[in-house]
Amino acid sequence: MANKGSIIVVDDEKGQRDILGTILEDEGYYVMKAGSGKEALRIIQRTSFDCVLTDLKMPGMDGIQLMKEILRESLWISIVIMTAHGTISSAVGAMKYGAFDYLTKPLDRDELIIIIKNAVDKAILLRENISLKAELRERTRFDNIIIGTNSKMRECVKIAEKISPSSSTALIYGESGTGKELIARAIHNNSPRKDRPFMAVNCAAIPENLLESELFGYERGAFTGAFARKIGLFEYADGGTIFLDEIGDMCIALQAKLLRTLQEKEIRRLGGTNSIKIDVRIIAATNKNLEDEINKNRFREDLFYRLNVIAVCLPPLREKKEDIPELARHFIERCSISSKKDIRDISDDAINLLVNYNWPGNVRQLESVIERAVLLTDGKILDADALPMEIKNRPYQIGKIDFEIPDEGISFEEFEKEIFVKAMMKSNWVMAKAASLLGISYRTLQYRLEKFGIRKESQNMPNSDASNK
Repeated sequence: MANKGSIIVVDDEKGQRDILGTILEDEGYYVMKAGSGKEALRIIQRTSFDCVLTDLKMPGMDGIQLMKEILRESLWISIVIMTAHGTISSAVGAMKYGAFDYLTKPLDRDELIIIIKNAVDKAILLRENISLKAELRERTRFDNIIIGTNSKMRECVKIAEKISPSSSTALIYGESGTGKELIARAIHNNSPRKDRPFMAVNCAAIPENLLESELFGYERGAFTGAFARKIGLFEYADGGTIFLDEIGDMCIALQAKLLRTLQEKEIRRLGGTNSIKIDVRIIAATNKNLEDEINKNRFREDLFYRLNVIAVCLPPLREKKEDIPELARHFIERCSISSKKDIRDISDDAINLLVNYNWPGNVRQLESVIERAVLLTDGKILDADALPMEIKNRPYQIGKIDFEIPDEGISFEEFEKEIFVKAMMKSNWVMAKAASLLGISYRTLQYRLEKFGIRKESQNMPNSDASNK
């Protein structure tokens, strides 16, 4: 039988220890036994356990004293107290100090098994959670974020590091895939708020009518279907950080409510009448030019100035190509470990293709490409053959377009508009394909098409079905 977890049974009665040990061993647990609280502490200092099952009343160190000593060193261990009927109130009191649960004597076998299983499961989950948080904090240390030598990126990280200790709002600019959330997490994980929640919200991904209730919560009966009170993310993140990604896509009405939250440090649930004080740091991010959005009355100017206390502008990958080789090797190492491969390096041909590509999806796209290539590579060197066709067949070349500027000059805006029209026509009005042709993100293309009022029906062109007949 597989080991389900580890337990130490603490009881001054040997017969009781032996019976409990046998029951738990039969259930698949690794069990050790101790006859006193002091003996248990000596064992726990040498061996890691998921659960402590201890009697409440023991000579010398009792169960509550033992529990306090254990929890002073190990936050994830679950402690279950055994008590007689006459001391149930003491066991209930022990739960206030951190005990997981209690059992009354004489013990019921089925109840014992259920409570121990839940206690062990919780301990394992807590330990894994602590381990994952430690790993995430290690990955988001500022000296681990800087991969490469690009001066713009190093300046961004330097600014982020400086503002981490404060509670000031920050606005991170960058195209999709440049690492905006990574920087936001690094700011949080290197701040005094690191032990409180970090909540990431994509304002563009949540429907407008749901985003408000997600952020601020609601009271029972606030609207049809609100059968119970819901705590919003601002309340949940109290003392921590909220990362509002794609803030430029938030509707004007909700922007006004967010501005009030920033100014008053309080929120009000939908359907509620009471204001709730909160202490939340806001970090926002966008791939839009918010000043242009302000001019088009799509973003509040007063909110912009409240968010833009500190600006961090992340460069796209095409502007830091000198970092691509080091980034690629970093992702190869990480993906090789996770996929249990032994890939030692990348070929020069593969590096050249990666450097010459335009990366519309930025670092996130590069990581995805490397992960795919690692899975397809059988040897110790990742070669060009493992790269996807769009990278092998269409390397980006600067200076490919050849044209003359006439003596009378040109309208750059009309020239830019014509390039976008031609890209859309060449891609049969498939926006993702046009964005790839231009080497820009989908959202940047969407913004440019709106800016120039470019629509398929306005170009007097046959649709793709007609043109194929």
